[in-house]
Amino acid sequence: MTTIEFAARTMPARRTRLRITSRGRRALAVVASLPAVIALAIAVISGGAALASGEAGAPAGEFQTVTVLPGDSLWSIAEEVAPAADPRDVVDAIVRLNALGSSELAAGSTLAIPAEYVDAR
Repeated sequence: MTTIEFAARTMPARRTRLRITSRGRRALAVVASLPAVIALAIAVISGGAALASGEAGAPAGEFQTVTVLPGDSLWSIAEEVAPAADPRDVVDAIVRLNALGSSELAAGSTLAIPAEYVDAR
């Protein structure tokens, strides 16, 4: 037996490290993110519908509309509509009822005033 054969038999085989290529890393990332993508898709599909309830909403006739004049703000309208109430609460109710995205008002537009404040104007 030669020394090379003897050395090959007695030396343990070296373990090789696992090396992942960039393509393998991309594939691993796709497989790892797949459950999150599926969960998000299910949430979007099932959560997108509006929930209907048996409760009655606010009747359509329980508000009054006000035309916005030049220089009017939500605060000035709230003070005019309900002078005895806190203007912050009135502004909040007007914003929620009209589904306003910001506090900017355009002259000539109409705003709905909640039922609890209609009698003051």
